[in-house]
Amino acid sequence: MGVGWLGAIIIGGLAGWLAGILMDLRFGVFMNIVIGIVGAVLANAIFARAGIYVASGWLGYLVTGFIGSCILLFIAKLVRR
Repeated sequence: MGVGWLGAIIIGGLAGWLAGILMDLRFGVFMNIVIGIVGAVLANAIFARAGIYVASGWLGYLVTGFIGSCILLFIAKLVRR
């Protein structure tokens, strides 16, 4: 069961914002949403490839979005240098 488009935007924004705080990189609201959603897709692909399945629903999406966002922001930090 998915979270829907509005839920994905809200949860993705929250995941991107939390990852930005942890990684000490802050972007605007729109970029937080994009980073969170793309991060969730990235983390889902990595987890599926590794055979790891995270809980579904908003909590699973938040966790995968947060982990994926941290990965994206880590890569962005490396590219910035």
